[in-house]
Amino acid sequence: MLQEERLFRAVVDALTEDRLTLPTLPEVAMRVSQATQDENVTASRLAAEIGRDPAIAVRLLRVANSSALSGGRRIDNLQQAVTRLGMGLVRSLVTGLALEQLFFSRSPMLRQRLRSTWTQSLEVAALAQVLASHCTMLRPELAMLAGLTHEIGSLPIIRVIENLGETVDDAAVLDRCLRSLQPRVGRLVLQAWDFHEDLVEVPSRWVDFGREHDGPPDYVDVVTVAALQSHPHRQGRLAGIDRSRVPAFARLDINPEVDVFELDGVQQDFQDQYAALSA
Repeated sequence: MLQEERLFRAVVDALTEDRLTLPTLPEVAMRVSQATQDENVTASRLAAEIGRDPAIAVRLLRVANSSALSGGRRIDNLQQAVTRLGMGLVRSLVTGLALEQLFFSRSPMLRQRLRSTWTQSLEVAALAQVLASHCTMLRPELAMLAGLTHEIGSLPIIRVIENLGETVDDAAVLDRCLRSLQPRVGRLVLQAWDFHEDLVEVPSRWVDFGREHDGPPDYVDVVTVAALQSHPHRQGRLAGIDRSRVPAFARLDINPEVDVFELDGVQQDFQDQYAALSA
């Protein structure tokens, strides 16, 4: 317990004393985000910005040529990819693809935990995108981005642990620290990145399984349902949640006792979106 208390206190102290170092949004994501805020931006200009990061450019082309989006017609340049995908989806995809490079640590234990978080985030993102499309009027590309960043708070917490200079050998200790602290920290990260206000609340609210609100479903609802239904969470730490007591299911008009992958078209759409994000 001594190590757990020390890790927890180090993160809390960094938060309360405003010493928590938040990760920086990758440059390519910032450039694309700024460009898409210009209503007169062209596909050519956006392609030029993306092309300054060859690794992201290659992956975006793979996504555009994935079975979910290609329609059987292959393209080989970024301008065509931007035109095919649309500005909104390009912005979310570039941000998501760029975020993956942040999920790294020199420590084997911490690196494994970050990679696991990223893999789970991909699954939640793909399902959130599908659920938004099938069950809501929300923008699927923003639902995808909400899924990719719903546990983004793990990044600065793990950086604090790294800076302590001690080895963390107990995965359970690490998981308890992350579960307790990352909702609040994740909100701070997305605020610092100037994310859409509807997405900023996702890291801190998706785990509020009894959350009530008026009106139609929002991105928190979509991520909550996607997390509870996605494979790693159904088999892991969220397996014991009583979904019949989670109002988000009702707002999406989904029976909590039903596996969403059995709903018409969801399984195939999920597989397509997951393959595209993993391209």
